[in-house]
Amino acid sequence: MQQQVKSMNDRELISCYLRKGEERAFEELLSRHKNKIYTSIYLFVKDQSLAEDIFQDTFIKIIDTLRLGKYNEEGKFLQWALRISYNMCVDHFRRVKRKPTVSPTEEFDIFDVLSSSEMNAESRIMKSQTHQKVRQLVDMLPAEQREVVILRHYAELSFKEIATLTKVSINTALGRMRYALINIRKMVEEKEISLQ
Repeated sequence: MQQQVKSMNDRELISCYLRKGEERAFEELLSRHKNKIYTSIYLFVKDQSLAEDIFQDTFIKIIDTLRLGKYNEEGKFLQWALRISYNMCVDHFRRVKRKPTVSPTEEFDIFDVLSSSEMNAESRIMKSQTHQKVRQLVDMLPAEQREVVILRHYAELSFKEIATLTKVSINTALGRMRYALINIRKMVEEKEISLQ
């Protein structure tokens, strides 16, 4: 059964979980997508324990929505799950009425996930420092621009999906990305930051 579950696509896993109550099907679905979903939450909230809480709440909501039969199979599961996690983050910030902050002493660095084992130690350090600089620049962007950058580059959503998720037109989403890149370039020049 384990091999069977691994070879199923997301739609089949959901069907197997809902129709047969097969927990392994849902575990496989979670295993496939947890890194991207957690990463997108963490990049919004900038706090590891808060990200873990929202991640757990997101999957409780996903399970409840699936069991109630409210999942729309037309869309992709990952984008649907990311939309739920995004809404949970927005709800959190509405409740506490504060903006996310950067904590440079944070233990978890999302860019560690990107490092390749083939690189030597010096290359890894340089790449890590570059990623950290870029992340700090992204954190300094206005909220709407930061949101588009995170959804595009870390959650890997298309501009159409970003537009739908953030309830703006595709042109607005594209414009925000353009301004984000202009602002990052300007900050690099003004602060004379080397990204090499």
